[in-house]
Amino acid sequence: MTGAGFAAASGDGPPPPDDPEGRRAAEVRVAFEGLLQIRRLSNTGSGDPRARPARWERNRPERAVALALEAAGTAPSAVDATGARTATGYRVGPGERPGAVRVEWLGPPGSGAVAEEEARLTECARTLERLGWEALLYRGPRKRRFLEVEPMPGPE
Repeated sequence: MTGAGFAAASGDGPPPPDDPEGRRAAEVRVAFEGLLQIRRLSNTGSGDPRARPARWERNRPERAVALALEAAGTAPSAVDATGARTATGYRVGPGERPGAVRVEWLGPPGSGAVAEEEARLTECARTLERLGWEALLYRGPRKRRFLEVEPMPGPE
């Protein structure tokens, strides 16, 4: 976290600092509650307004997906100053289509991330689907799995 304000962990940042007081968890909780409040205020059509992404999320899908995963307690990956992976977890980045997000399960060499990626990405997909995101599991280059995530179709 920098002085610039809250940013959800994308999986491409530094490892989280030790946080014995739980400050980061509190910040994530407040940010996620704020996101749900945006949904309640802007999704005024039929159905549960919390069950689909709001316009804010559709305009910033990487940030919204990263926040949803971090708020669910899913661990983000991390990198050091040289760009080397230092922690196993999710990584959120741009998807192949506009408005889409790619979620990968990455870790340092020898971490076992490859062996657990299908199960962990399936958990990520369940988390995101409960929040109105469509998350499809694909197999990419070198047979590595990833999710392609988009807002579920429906009214904005």
